[in-house]
Amino acid sequence: MTTFDKREEGFEKKFAIDEEQKFKAEARRNRLLGLWAAEQLGVTGDAATAYAKEVVAADFEETAHAGVLRKILGDLTAKGVAITEAQIRVKMDELMATAVEQVKAGT
Repeated sequence: MTTFDKREEGFEKKFAIDEEQKFKAEARRNRLLGLWAAEQLGVTGDAATAYAKEVVAADFEETAHAGVLRKILGDLTAKGVAITEAQIRVKMDELMATAVEQVKAGT
């Protein structure tokens, strides 16, 4: 194996690790967002955990996290919580930073 081949293999491994961490961070962010939304809805305990799982699953329904956004916005609006899409996106960004830190820390 040449030096170039070794470097290429190293880059491929790093890319795979980075993608895995990105996936884990996004799933963690969605779970945290689901728990936050459950709190806004007045849902606690096991029901909040179940709701967070629904939010994580919603990410697989549409691309670019549209499923998560649609679910959260729809559920909060249906319950009479005054919130905008932009406010949810800001919360998603905040929680993404938290999720990335947690994934990197292995927690």
